Amino acid sequence: MSTVRTPPVVAALDIGGTKTAAAIVTRDGEVTDRLTAATPGRAGATAILDTAADLVERLRSRATGVRVGALGVGSAGVIDHRTGLVLSATDALAGWAGTDLRGRLRERLGVPVHVINDVHAHALGEARHGVAAGHETVLFIAVGTGVGASFVVDGAVLTGAHSTAGHAGHQPSPYAGQMPCTCGGQGHLEAIASGPALTEEYVRRTGQRVDDLRAVAARAADGDATAREVVLLGGAAVGSAVGGLVNMLDPGAVVIGGGVTGLGDPWWQALRDAVRRETLPTLGDVPVLASTLGADAPLLGAATLAWTDMS
Repeated sequence: MSTVRTPPVVAALDIGGTKTAAAIVTRDGEVTDRLTAATPGRAGATAILDTAADLVERLRSRATGVRVGALGVGSAGVIDHRTGLVLSATDALAGWAGTDLRGRLRERLGVPVHVINDVHAHALGEARHGVAAGHETVLFIAVGTGVGASFVVDGAVLTGAHSTAGHAGHQPSPYAGQMPCTCGGQGHLEAIASGPALTEEYVRRTGQRVDDLRAVAARAADGDATAREVVLLGGAAVGSAVGGLVNMLDPGAVVIGGGVTGLGDPWWQALRDAVRRETLPTLGDVPVLASTLGADAPLLGAATLAWTDMS
């Protein structure tokens, strides 16, 4: 008597400071189901893990006719990809540092678990299924509340000897002067190019309070010359840093994502112009692309890790 084999799928988690997303993903990168929930960041590691595991369990109960064979996780914080341990995290996730993310989720869900930083997961998603698919090497830059990066080589992320590779926001930037950075240093890219930094720069220049970067963007679109200068400054600062990274890494493509990219064409043009000013002549044709997968990118990247247990 023949046995009908249940086709496998994997689950993926994206654990962020404000939102946790989960999905069921096929081998070819199709998201067949998804759920999201607010991350209980102030409630501690157990509450965060309970929220994440509950999402996966709910998805698994709805995945009729398929078998969830593994879980991939992209998480905020510095993650030891070898052990799945959270090495450090911001205050947005209270008690997250020191959490055995892989072990606790594996114990709760009973499947193999792979864990990586969320920016690296985003990069893997774009490199495998997004705008950079087909390139052997991809440099990904995320510009949002902070500035992060990831370098993908032949489908694998360069995580570094201490699992800390990718902190692009904490390289010196000539645009930042001696501005204090969130890491405690001075003059770093994140201090002038992140969303909060650009908002603060507009306030410094005008003395006018604004709610957030969206308000600065709206003023720039309405003809506010100072707001436009701040938008262009942010793009140029990121582009200058990207140009230096391109010179060092020689990627096949650069992908830019994150909330700050919503500043629109002036920001993008300033970024691309700065990249070209900084790159060596032989690297002038490296494409600088906008991320296309949006919120699905880290889920698809995490799923890519999970599939390594299913081959």
